[in-house]
Amino acid sequence: MTDTFTFELVTPEKILVSKQVAMVTVPGGEGDYGVLAGHAPMITTLRAGTIELFDDANAPATERFDVAGGFAEVTQTRCTVLATETPKTVAA
Repeated sequence: MTDTFTFELVTPEKILVSKQVAMVTVPGGEGDYGVLAGHAPMITTLRAGTIELFDDANAPATERFDVAGGFAEVTQTRCTVLATETPKTVAA
C-alpha cells in the first residue's frame, strides 16, 4: 500500500478538491515537481500548467487540472494549491 497525503486545490470561490492521493505533480515557477508523502516542507509559486493527481504513484494520473498560476504549500502530510483562477478539468 502506498503512503498517501492530503491534497487540496483551492480557488478564489471554493475548495475544488480535497482528497487523499499517493502523488501530485505541480507546475512550479522553477519547473515541474512531484510531491509524495513525507516531502520536505516548501512554499512555491506556480506557473501556467497542469496539476496531475495519482491514486497510486506507479499508475497513470487519475485527475488533471490546468491552472493559470498561483502558489503551493507542501508539508510532510499535505499539499495545498492556491489557484489564482478556477482551474479547468482535463481528461485523465
